[in-house]
Amino acid sequence: MSVIVEFTDFPEKFAGWVPLFPLPNLVMFPHVIQPLRIFEPRYRQMLEAALESDRLLAMGLLASGWENDYDGQPPIHPVVCVGHVMTSMRMEDGQYNIMLQGIRRGLLKGELPPNDERLFRTVEIELIDDYYPPDGTPQRSELHDKLMESFRSALSNAPAVQEQMQDLLSLELTLGILTDLVAFTMNIDLELKQQLLSQHNVDRRAMLLIERLHRREEKSADRSSPPGGFPPPFSLN
Repeated sequence: MSVIVEFTDFPEKFAGWVPLFPLPNLVMFPHVIQPLRIFEPRYRQMLEAALESDRLLAMGLLASGWENDYDGQPPIHPVVCVGHVMTSMRMEDGQYNIMLQGIRRGLLKGELPPNDERLFRTVEIELIDDYYPPDGTPQRSELHDKLMESFRSALSNAPAVQEQMQDLLSLELTLGILTDLVAFTMNIDLELKQQLLSQHNVDRRAMLLIERLHRREEKSADRSSPPGGFPPPFSLN
C-alpha cells in the first residue's frame, strides 16, 4: 500500500471548520495514509457527519494533561493534520474501519462551544503551506540526500519494511514530502513527531529530523531491532 497520495480535490470553498479527532498516540502527516478504527459513540457521530459533508477530519495530538478531561475537551497541540476519509466500512456493531489520507497542516484558530446534540468537537482551521526559504535552495539537495541516506540506514535492519519502501524511495520526492514520510514512518517519540508537524519551514524541518536520526543512530549502533512497523498499525480511538 502506497503511503504517498497527491490529493488534488481539496474543497475550493473550504469554510475552515472541521470535526476534530484528537488521539494520544498518533501524529498524522500530509501525504500519508493511516488506517483507523472508530468505536466511541462521539467519534462515530463525528465520522458520520464528515461522510455527509466534505469527508474531512482534523487529526490532533492530545497535549499534556489530557487524561484529566478525556471525556470533555482535553488540551491538544495547536498544529494538526487535516485528513480526508478515503474509505469507510461500517461493522455490524456500529464501529467503523476507515482509511484516512493526510492532506494539509492546519493551525487551530477556534472551537465551537459544546452542545447536547453534537457529541464531538469542531474546530476552526487555518491551513498551513510548506515554506521553502529562497536562501536555502543551494543546500536543499544536500539535505534531501542526507535524509535519504539516514532513512535507508535506519531501514537496513528491517528488510520487510525496506522492501515496501523501495518504490517510494526511488521517486523524486520534494524535501517536504520526504521529510513528512520519514517522520511518519520512523518509530520516534510523539513529541518529536509533533514538533516536525508544527514546523512549516521545510529546511528547518529536514535539518531537525536529520539531526535526531543521526543522534539515534549513534546511540543504537549495536542494536539490531527494526525501526518500527510500516505502515503503522491500526490506531484505536
